[in-house]
Amino acid sequence: MQTTTSCVRRNSGPRCWAVLLGLAACPLAAAAADTPAGETIPQNPVLQDTFRFTVGGFLASTSTIARLDTSTGGIGVDVNFEDALGLDDRKLVGEGAMYWRFARRWHFEADYFGITRRASRTISQDIQWGDETFTAGTDVNSSFRISDLRAAVGYSIFRSADKEVGLGLGLHTAGIRARVEAAGVGGEAGDMTAPLPVANFYGNFALTNTWALSTRFDWLSLAYDNYTGEIRSVALDFIWQPFRHAGFGFGYHSLLTNLGVDKTDWKGQVRLTYQGPSAYANFSF
Repeated sequence: MQTTTSCVRRNSGPRCWAVLLGLAACPLAAAAADTPAGETIPQNPVLQDTFRFTVGGFLASTSTIARLDTSTGGIGVDVNFEDALGLDDRKLVGEGAMYWRFARRWHFEADYFGITRRASRTISQDIQWGDETFTAGTDVNSSFRISDLRAAVGYSIFRSADKEVGLGLGLHTAGIRARVEAAGVGGEAGDMTAPLPVANFYGNFALTNTWALSTRFDWLSLAYDNYTGEIRSVALDFIWQPFRHAGFGFGYHSLLTNLGVDKTDWKGQVRLTYQGPSAYANFSF
């Protein structure tokens, strides 16, 4: 897990993500062989139940670099909200999800998280944000909020009682608002809601009647409407369900976006990374 996490933090490109998907998919591939004669097939709720709900959170390590261009069309400068403005680079984030298996091979899922960070700092360098310029030595207040509502429909290409692998299509609707202000100078905010379509790979594997592995990878490089760039999202979870309708999960979740934006309320660039270990309660029936 340390290798996987450090690889993602370096954001080293397709090779890194291929390693991550390989680690997640290996148990699924190994499990694809026929169950030996006489061995009991696990009957795990993750692959048997129609509905599943989770509520919990993850300890997000964050990296936030954004640019807000001027109203006259001038190109702004990149601002690192953690290093330059003092936002926390690690925070506990609440999240929730639901899963509905509406046919043997088809399912619908949705999940949500939101995080708001604020900071006050005497800056050590000049910062330009939109039409405002904040000189070194100014006491600056900043805030950054992101929410992400993800919804996806998936189809299991391979499906058995204890394992499935499939593909899907989804939509990340990201709401982002960033503001920088200072007394005597003024302030300015960038605000956008970005519906970002993604392709989806997933797999679920029943290790035993009470333990399961779930993995998901969303990705798309896009250029449409007012957005250009890339989005990637990963979830790798172990689910322990000692009770018939309730259990616990833990794993690793991440969201990486790199977007160029050309909208009335935000013209510029946003590069975000939210990733870290997760834990939650799991309910199914």
